[in-house]
Amino acid sequence: MIQDNNNGRNGYEREPEQVDLIDLLMQLWRGKLTIIVCVIVAIAIALAYVFLAKEKWTSTATITRPDAAQIATYHNAINTLDSSITLSDVQNQVINRFNSAFIALTEALDNQEEPEKLTIEPSVKGQQLPLTVTYVSDTAQSAQRGVAEYIQKIDEQIADELELDLNDTIKLRVMNIKDDLENQETVAQEQKDLRIKQITESLKYAQKSNVTKPQLQQTQDVTQETMFLLGTEALGAMVANEASRPLTFGAGYYALKKNLLDIEKLKVDPKTIHVYRYVMKPTLPIRRDSPKRGLTLVLAVLLGGMIGAGVVLGRNALRNYKAKA
Repeated sequence: MIQDNNNGRNGYEREPEQVDLIDLLMQLWRGKLTIIVCVIVAIAIALAYVFLAKEKWTSTATITRPDAAQIATYHNAINTLDSSITLSDVQNQVINRFNSAFIALTEALDNQEEPEKLTIEPSVKGQQLPLTVTYVSDTAQSAQRGVAEYIQKIDEQIADELELDLNDTIKLRVMNIKDDLENQETVAQEQKDLRIKQITESLKYAQKSNVTKPQLQQTQDVTQETMFLLGTEALGAMVANEASRPLTFGAGYYALKKNLLDIEKLKVDPKTIHVYRYVMKPTLPIRRDSPKRGLTLVLAVLLGGMIGAGVVLGRNALRNYKAKA
């Protein structure tokens, strides 16, 4: 007869090992001192971190494009140079320059030996304005002061750049206007010289023809060919009059002269230019970003308890293994 070995070699079914929850809790209770020590050590480490770690505070400000009064002097100057530029164009131009310069500053601060955390980004996703500026420092006061100082620094920088750009534009504009006026004066002088030459030639012809008195009744009918008929006396007076007569210019010449005078008087003080406006001034933070004491201590207790429990269970498992061996 074949022996039934379905129950295993030893004649019985081997039951899988099961975790006894009560036994597990009893092991943890018996090793409570170890767990408590681990928790105390974790709390001590957490306290050391909390009190020794560098604090981080974040101040926030919100800015947008400047009001008309903040760039009035600059806009008036630009409008004198080019009347097609509107106030809105100037406002958008200066805030865009501010944003670009501020981004460059944030990158420069981040690349320092001791990096500084300064950021600028749109307050509303998908919209260019307003802009949110944040700065992280080791105290609430220094964070608030840092935001204000960096915003003011870029504001002054852009104002100085706008003044330099404006002065360069004024110089170029003045040079162009003077060239235009000089060209008009040259043309007017040539016209005057040609007029005098024409009258002089008619005078010579009248002298040769012995025409001393006007031979025409209607002077409006005089042409270059018939001018000698005015007589030598009239033509001589005309030559003297044309020689002493100032150059004649059109209305455009005097409009340019006025524009030149206006431009030459332009002068903008950078201190009167501000390229941003506060929507929200730099805040004084009331809660630090890190370290967060309460959360750190809670995590320390949990981590210490887990490590302690692991030590206790691992130690007991090792003992049972050696006992079975």
